[in-house]
Amino acid sequence: MIEGLQEYRDFYARFIVASGGGKSERLVAAFASVAREDFLGAGPWLLWTGAGYLETLSADPRHVYHDVVVALLPHKKINNGQPTLHARCLAAMDPHPGESLVHIGAGTGYYTAVMRELVGPAAAVDAYEIEEALAERAARAFRGIGTVRVHCENASTDPIPPADLIYVNAGVTSIPDHWLEALNDGGRLVVPLTPDEGFGGMLMVTRRSADAFAAEILGRVGFIPCTGGRDETESAALAAAFEPHTYKHVRSLQRGTPPDESAWYVGSNWWLSTKRPQAPLCDHDGA
Repeated sequence: MIEGLQEYRDFYARFIVASGGGKSERLVAAFASVAREDFLGAGPWLLWTGAGYLETLSADPRHVYHDVVVALLPHKKINNGQPTLHARCLAAMDPHPGESLVHIGAGTGYYTAVMRELVGPAAAVDAYEIEEALAERAARAFRGIGTVRVHCENASTDPIPPADLIYVNAGVTSIPDHWLEALNDGGRLVVPLTPDEGFGGMLMVTRRSADAFAAEILGRVGFIPCTGGRDETESAALAAAFEPHTYKHVRSLQRGTPPDESAWYVGSNWWLSTKRPQAPLCDHDGA
């Protein structure tokens, strides 16, 4: 290891967690323990600027221990995402030791590795990545770690195992039924709900019972699209819903009932409501 690199990693971990509004020492330790450069390929690296990519001055891994977005497949604009955003989302999802995890859009596995630190070495972790080149890199990174399974499959259409945590890193306009059905009671789904153009929001859904789901939008985000997870009509409706900046009023996800006056956004067979769900709160529900 480069002299002083761990100090950079430690500071980076504390900085991104604090910048994301978190205070969890467990989350700081998880980010500090995972070598980000091991999941990015050989440097120098391309950093996303918002207007294109800029190459780092060298292959010194200290370049990636900042709040930067790093290219994985630059020709497709697929990146290792912004650390402060993920720190904020993981703080809200609050993974606990022993909880099972499904990571959809795992890329090369960096944030999978961070979450594995949080759920512990005995917890089941399933990482889904549809891009074959990235899935192969993730599989190599986790070779010999039997509790982590990497799937080169489309999780928006293919079945996924039951899980306490489902973390999605690709934007959708609609949440597949089988993602909600896969959530265990008390389980949390964090997913970017985004239109085709512009920003949407990071939605967190907590299953309170078989048919009751609490929901909140953690903040505005933009993400690459999830293959098979987008619809043009829903995209237009979603963009319109986010336009008045009223997303902080969302309290629940409803299924199996017609939308009422509390509807904030209406999907194909589900809707987001400003009313709280009726079932008793689970331990992980922040409502």
